[in-house]
Amino acid sequence: MIKSLITEYGLPWVFNRSLYSAKLKMMRAIPNSDKMFDKNVHVKRLDIFNLNVERIEGFLNKLSTEKKTEIVSIANNALEGKIMGFSSIQLDYRNPIKWHYSPITKEEVDSNLKWYQIPDFDPKRGDIKAIWEVSRFTHFFYFVRAYMITKDRKYFDAFSSQLNRWLLENHYPYGPNYKCGQEATLRMINVLMAYSTFKSYGLITSKDEENVQQLVEGSYKKVLSNFFYAHKCIKNNHTLSEITGLIIGAWSCKDERGLKKAYALLDKEIQKQFLPDGGYIQYSFNYQRFALQLMELVIKISERTNIAISEQSMKLIKNSAYLIYQMQDETGNVPNYGSNDGALIFPVTSCGYRDFRPVVNTILTLIDSKRVFEPGEYDEELMWFGNVGLDHIPISLIEKKHSSFSESGFYSLRHNAGFLMTVLQDYKTRPAQMDQHHIDLWHKGINVFCDSGTYSYANDIGKKMALTSAHNTVKIQGKEQMKKHGPFLIYDWTKRVNVKHSDGSFKGTMTSQNGYQHTRRITKNSSGYLVIDEVIGDGEYCDFNFHTPCEVKKVATGFELYYKDQIICNVKTDGEITVSKVYRSLYYLKKEAINCVSIRVYMARNKCSMKFNLELIGR
Repeated sequence: MIKSLITEYGLPWVFNRSLYSAKLKMMRAIPNSDKMFDKNVHVKRLDIFNLNVERIEGFLNKLSTEKKTEIVSIANNALEGKIMGFSSIQLDYRNPIKWHYSPITKEEVDSNLKWYQIPDFDPKRGDIKAIWEVSRFTHFFYFVRAYMITKDRKYFDAFSSQLNRWLLENHYPYGPNYKCGQEATLRMINVLMAYSTFKSYGLITSKDEENVQQLVEGSYKKVLSNFFYAHKCIKNNHTLSEITGLIIGAWSCKDERGLKKAYALLDKEIQKQFLPDGGYIQYSFNYQRFALQLMELVIKISERTNIAISEQSMKLIKNSAYLIYQMQDETGNVPNYGSNDGALIFPVTSCGYRDFRPVVNTILTLIDSKRVFEPGEYDEELMWFGNVGLDHIPISLIEKKHSSFSESGFYSLRHNAGFLMTVLQDYKTRPAQMDQHHIDLWHKGINVFCDSGTYSYANDIGKKMALTSAHNTVKIQGKEQMKKHGPFLIYDWTKRVNVKHSDGSFKGTMTSQNGYQHTRRITKNSSGYLVIDEVIGDGEYCDFNFHTPCEVKKVATGFELYYKDQIICNVKTDGEITVSKVYRSLYYLKKEAINCVSIRVYMARNKCSMKFNLELIGR
């Protein structure tokens, strides 16, 4: 494993990760040694967000009664400590809120422990993200939006009192809520945006001002003290988040030198994390949206900082939004590809969590001054992060077409009522899941063949969802595509060779270091798609897996898929077909039963091949 880590992750990463482990051991062994990493900070200003609340309020008041009622209902629940967690499930943190408590396991973390004395993973406590969720203060967006709709002061009072109680019960560097610099940054952003909104209405008191200042100082200190880890060891959306935290912190402290340094770091990191053709370093559409929402915010605050990211960075961000646009279904949904922790860091529209139109529309408008969708609920995000009224922004619709994003490993073929996406990565950075040659099929708004999702990083169900058999690809008996250690460390990366993509076809080969190779050919035809697989390697048999939310009926020629009692797809194939119940997770910590169709084919002379004719009904 060590050799693979050095080869794939690089010697600097191995060295830096070891250095950070040594830092943690030192802090745990030597009392107060953590103070040598702390910086003194003094916040001098807070108004980094210049929000046009009249425009946002006007947009909200034009929403349907149903949508306004939903916003107010979520805000009312949050008044009682019942938070919309991970964009999908209600988490009851009690009233008053217990800030160190997991509503999932009913366990509480000792707030007298310093952050580095608290383990990342604890079976009794469960997923630490369930504790962090309420302290992100994402629900403050519902408070400010509900206030704009109702003008009821109780939403401001809740913002003020919850922030005050949080500060009384969370003292840097104690407790679980100071474990993560990204969490500290998001907390700082959300509090500042709520503060600026309520200040625009003349509601903020001097005590609120002091509390916001204290919150920003504690959050900024956390980011400064542990930035080495985000910058040198993690190298993903955490890094982007914490650099954004450095920008906000430096601006708030009137540290011009630190501000310029943070912007220079951000430009470098954007150019490392966003691929030229639009892909994102984490091989995850959800984390790609996370990074793009951060970029919306960075573009927004440039009007205050008077520093902008480079044109090259802007181009990379634009390409990233365009890639997502090309992988969208007509509903705005995208394949549930890669790790998905339920994060929608700025829930400032009435669209569903799975709708990616808000971020695509906002990014492309901010950069090109043109909207790519007809007017809709997703425009609210543009109200929060843009500066121009919708009436002054022209609409420039973009055709969705067969697409090849070779550097990023995404390939799509389109038909009139949907599309097929397949994945074949040429890994340059750490993979997240065993999903090479995965197929995602969308037809008439239905995700006919789907990804299993994530569910949880700290749960056995979630760990299984990252494996080969949880994706619509081939699984050779006893072999995974790559090797895995713990919840995040994947090594012995697969290789990609002989990729070809045209307007109507795809072909590519994945070579696994576990002793096999898989070639997949996909051709668009008059009835749908033809998929041809060839596998070479050791093993008694291969299982070709297809995960679907549809009902499955085995027939003589293969199997049929039904949605709401209507046939939607007929798959013609040979082989030994079995159908089993498995889980998929569209939202973090939320799962549902779906079907997995497995076609078993026995190897002959270390080879097997298979054809699947996907006939789409009503195309």
